[in-house]
Amino acid sequence: MNAPGALIERGRVTGAGGAATGPGQTRPGPARSGVPTLLTQVVLGLICAGYATGAALGWGSERLALVMGDFGLSAAALAAAVSCFLYARVHESRFRPAWLLFAFSSGMAAAGNAVWGWYEVVLRQDVPSPSLADVFFLLFAPPAIVGLLVLAKKPVTRAGWVCLALDAWLIGGSLLTLSWSLALAHTAHFEGESVARAALTLAYPLLDIVLVSMVLALHFRRSQLNRSAINTAIAALALTVLCDALFTSPLLRENYTSGQLLDAGWFAGSLLLAYAPWGASRTAPVTGSAAARAARHHSRPIAGSLAALTPYLAAAVCTLGILYNVVEGRRVDRVVVLTGCTVVLALVVRQGIMLLDNIALTHELAQQENHFRSLVQGSSDVIMIAAPTGILRYVSPAASGVYGREAEDLIGEELASLIHPEDLGGVVHEVRRFLATPPSEEPTTRIECRFRSGRGDWLNVESTVNRHQGGLIFNSRDVTERVRLQAQLQHNAEHDPLTDLPNRALFTRRVRKALAGRRASDPGTAVLFIDLDGFKGVNDRLGHQAGDELLIQAARRLQDSVRAGDTAARLGGDEFAALILGDGSRDRVARECQVHEIADRLRLTLSQPYRVEGGNEVRVAASIGVAFAEPGISAGELLRNADLAMYRAKAAGKDRVEMYAPQMQAEVARRTELATRLRTALDDGEFALLHQPVVDLTTGRITAVHAQARWRSAQGILFTPAEFLRVADDGERIAELGRWLLEHAVEQAAERAALGHRTPVSVRLPARRLLDRSLPLGSVEALLTRHGLPSGSLMIELADNDPRVSFDDLEQRLVALRRLGVRIALDGFGSGYAAINALRRLPVDVLKLDRGLVEGVVESARLRKITSGLLRIASDLGLQSVADGVDVPEQVLALRAMGCTHGQGMAFSGPLDEYRLRRALVRDAYPLPGGAAVPVGERLPASPDPLK
Repeated sequence: MNAPGALIERGRVTGAGGAATGPGQTRPGPARSGVPTLLTQVVLGLICAGYATGAALGWGSERLALVMGDFGLSAAALAAAVSCFLYARVHESRFRPAWLLFAFSSGMAAAGNAVWGWYEVVLRQDVPSPSLADVFFLLFAPPAIVGLLVLAKKPVTRAGWVCLALDAWLIGGSLLTLSWSLALAHTAHFEGESVARAALTLAYPLLDIVLVSMVLALHFRRSQLNRSAINTAIAALALTVLCDALFTSPLLRENYTSGQLLDAGWFAGSLLLAYAPWGASRTAPVTGSAAARAARHHSRPIAGSLAALTPYLAAAVCTLGILYNVVEGRRVDRVVVLTGCTVVLALVVRQGIMLLDNIALTHELAQQENHFRSLVQGSSDVIMIAAPTGILRYVSPAASGVYGREAEDLIGEELASLIHPEDLGGVVHEVRRFLATPPSEEPTTRIECRFRSGRGDWLNVESTVNRHQGGLIFNSRDVTERVRLQAQLQHNAEHDPLTDLPNRALFTRRVRKALAGRRASDPGTAVLFIDLDGFKGVNDRLGHQAGDELLIQAARRLQDSVRAGDTAARLGGDEFAALILGDGSRDRVARECQVHEIADRLRLTLSQPYRVEGGNEVRVAASIGVAFAEPGISAGELLRNADLAMYRAKAAGKDRVEMYAPQMQAEVARRTELATRLRTALDDGEFALLHQPVVDLTTGRITAVHAQARWRSAQGILFTPAEFLRVADDGERIAELGRWLLEHAVEQAAERAALGHRTPVSVRLPARRLLDRSLPLGSVEALLTRHGLPSGSLMIELADNDPRVSFDDLEQRLVALRRLGVRIALDGFGSGYAAINALRRLPVDVLKLDRGLVEGVVESARLRKITSGLLRIASDLGLQSVADGVDVPEQVLALRAMGCTHGQGMAFSGPLDEYRLRRALVRDAYPLPGGAAVPVGERLPASPDPLK
């Protein structure tokens, strides 16, 4: 036996808990109150047995026998009437009228026995015939007959009603024929009796015959609802009718006295009817259980056979009645002949109806079978039936289109041979669980696995599984495309659409897995955060298409550079990451060196030239941050540490690798706090404006002042622009600071001009800010007009050479500013590649030498030559020159000898507040080297980089 066959057989003999069960059995359902029901049955049995014993022994006295035979039966019938009535009042169902009719019928029996006892016990005289008791007894049968009709399952067609009537007549007619032949004919011809007495004598057996006919005819038509209660009620009525039949016998009736053993049958019938609605309904089996269904399944053939034999049994009884008269040598009675003919006629009619009904059913069954065959053969799903041994017994024709194999080839194969070996264990487990579950709780289950096709590949198949005669039915469909689509959707959700590398979500999940798995204690696991320096410039110059091509090539280089077990990912934009799994080494220093070498090699790989759209060759650099896993660190913390190290690499000059250190977190916290305070510093008035004089190197006079901002925080710390602008990553806040600097510089210059100090003021602004909407042309003109600053009194120093800035737009803006009388200075001249191009295209009035050239001009002959050449260019173009960072007298002498016209630095004065600046302007000159170097105003402590 193969695996599926074994599991099917095991599911049939073993329940979920391991207990053995037979075919068709399931685990027991909720327990019912069986003990009280059994106790009630025992008590009723003892009462009936006691009554029968007393009746058999004569009750000890004649009077007690009369009391128990009359009023005892009346009490029992009254108990049945009250029980059925109360049950009908309490329970709402379609059988309520039947129990009310049974209550009325039992009430009539109780009244009849009470009248009988009144004559025999109270009046001590014989019961007259006919009497009021006979009226009550005759009223017992009709309500019971109607109640049986209510309990019966109603026919749904006219033919059904006709068959019901014919069945009743077949039974009743046959019983009438037999009873008439045996006793009723003698009773009907009894001479000397009145007509009323003769009719009463015949009424009892005729009503009993009708009642027995209904009991037998409806026994096979009873409803499935509360069958136990209905069976008990039918048994009670049958017992009562049996006792009535015995009572109508002339021999027994002539010798009958109350309290005899026959009364025990009536007594038991009444108590059984009283018990039927209550006790029997509580012991009814669970109709949804497998045991109940199995019992009904086995009982239906027997019940159907008896129902089919009923007409023939009735005809046989009728024939016996006629044969009895022939054997006894009696003349055949006309009643017997007439009744027998009607029974035969009813039998013929009934058989004709059944024949027509069978023909119709056969035709309908053939149509349904053809319809089912058409559905199965035309369905795109494959329907397979597996035997308990796991062998396929039926496969629908759709298998050729789905599996690529003909259905005939699959029939007889083992189910296990079609299932992928990796999926077979899961299928076995699911089928075993399904078979151990009661069908009422889980009629079907769904299984998805891979099936072997005739083309040699594996198909993803989804099957709905049902039970079928100990085996299984599989309704299977090919879901390979759906599985592929789901896998593609899952891949798209976890990978970057441009580079096809894992995205941030998948990368984080893999980092979390690496930290939680067997490598959790491996300190060699590291995360690399990578940022491409200069990528935005490629996008701005060549377009986003070129930028996308560069990212794709960079992703390919990154993927090729990591090992098979490592993970390369794109986090977004030009940011990438790599997860380097540890090798189990405990030498942390060696592992850090190894990962640093990997990161540096990756940096060099990513920095190689890229060939993008149009054949353009571009270069970008890579700033890489590395962080190692620590014991107890989470995935989020490890990624954050690598990110901090990457930003440290960018701040340290880019194109480098930085290892994470704990102090980076403290620095970030400090910068974050500083940036938070900076956002409110302007509103709180914590910024101050200082000015540093620009001195003519020939005369020593002050020709201009350079405006600088200082931030004096609430803690009293004085921050230079190099310190607070480095943390001010908020572009809007930097723009606001630039507007504040320009407005206050113009305002104070106007105030000084009003006092007679017409010294120009220079304000350092980034070139990109001049093109922002935050500083429109009209705002500068309005500012100059509002404060009345004379023309030529404002000079703007271009602070940087951002490659993203368009020279055309910048040139137009500078030309417009010069029309307003604003002078333009090119700051940091000699420090950037774009300086010569800016000098060629932009309208510049002043060249300001970079501090880096001035600091080494005395010691380095090379710098002297470079600086001398730059100053010669300025002289040839007719531009003024200003040397920034002139801090010692030797620099003054060297620069003046080279032809530099102006200087700014600590050799003359540091940044001054407004009071000290006005004192310096009054003096208007600084001593030059070669004489006494006495400053005009007090000098403030020098900043490391006061212009940044």
